[in-house]
Amino acid sequence: MGLYIILVLIAVILIYVFIAYNGLVKSDNLVKEAFSTMDVYLKKRWDLVPNLVEVVKGYEQYEKETLEKITSLRTNTYDSMSMDKKLNINEELTKGLSTIMAVAENYPDLKASESFIELSHNLTKVEDEIANSRKYYNGTVRIFNNKVKMFPSNIVANIFGFHSANMFEADTEEKNNVKVDL
Repeated sequence: MGLYIILVLIAVILIYVFIAYNGLVKSDNLVKEAFSTMDVYLKKRWDLVPNLVEVVKGYEQYEKETLEKITSLRTNTYDSMSMDKKLNINEELTKGLSTIMAVAENYPDLKASESFIELSHNLTKVEDEIANSRKYYNGTVRIFNNKVKMFPSNIVANIFGFHSANMFEADTEEKNNVKVDL
């Protein structure tokens, strides 16, 4: 009788480990899928930046440092970056783009430029897409991180090497509204 109880207990534990492991794998894959979705929009923005910098270069006089910083951020090959590196570089890129939009306020000819208007419109559209995909990504990360950190699935996560994923968070500057007045 005691042997049966031990075997049932072992079977229950093994079944739970299989279920928890599969749940962690599923959540991890959802995080990767959500990042890939967001990554498409981050890449679109990444590709828009050189065009925007070129348009602004013709008008800038005092903001050379901002343009150089944005250009230096883009010296990295986007596709070869890790997920965390992409998140960090995109936070820096967002700060630089905010500055460029603020600089445009000082140049009425730039604001009226058809190229700048089109690029600004495209950038605004991509930023909206990034915001929506960021919500989905952060939601999947939250679910995954709960499984990694909550008992008893955290035991299975530790055994199989699952680690918490990073949220895509807005920094203080990004939380402020950026005025884009065309």
